[in-house]
Amino acid sequence: MFKGLGNIAGIMKSAQQLQDRMGAMNDALAELRVEGTAGGGMVKIEATAQQKVTGCQIEEAIFAAGDREMIEELIVSAVNQALEKAKQAQAEQMSRMAGDLNLPGLGDMMQKFGMGGVPDDDDSSQTDEP
Repeated sequence: MFKGLGNIAGIMKSAQQLQDRMGAMNDALAELRVEGTAGGGMVKIEATAQQKVTGCQIEEAIFAAGDREMIEELIVSAVNQALEKAKQAQAEQMSRMAGDLNLPGLGDMMQKFGMGGVPDDDDSSQTDEP
């Protein structure tokens, strides 16, 4: 009758550890910064790995052209690039965490949801040959 209690305690402990790791990962994502650029670096957008834009720098020279539409396009492009890099950084963090947890099937599940997967130790797609 009480055999299952040990399993439940183990599951609860694992759940708490997972919650603690998720909290630590969330903190790390808030601190991790990525940058998107456009126009040869004339427009720079900084974002966190949580996909929150934290900064925008636009070179003064870009305004001299007086082309509002071009400036708007460059800003949109730089923001999109920064957010894509943030998404990739987030997926890499999730992948590392999944690998550390060693939960069967978690990597596959994360890939299905576009969150990356657990990297293979033996990646035969990369070679040392030029």
